[in-house]
Amino acid sequence: MKMKKVLSVYGGVLRLVRLLPADTRPYYAKYARENFVNYREVDQSETSLDELFQRAYNHTLWVLKKYSIDESAAKKLKEICFE
Repeated sequence: MKMKKVLSVYGGVLRLVRLLPADTRPYYAKYARENFVNYREVDQSETSLDELFQRAYNHTLWVLKKYSIDESAAKKLKEICFE
């Protein structure tokens, strides 16, 4: 169940990357992939998945704002992260 949610969050982030300017997409897609790979190595006793989902959501909002994309685009990601 947890792995399914992780993959859903990752997919949601990648869908939002498609909204970014074309020249920035490869960078943010690679950044997201590296972060999610690194999340596998996080000590679960110190950091919960909920905290990691919160971090992913917050960072995604920051990137969207940076490129003047309305945060409402992240509504689906918010639903996935906080269900």
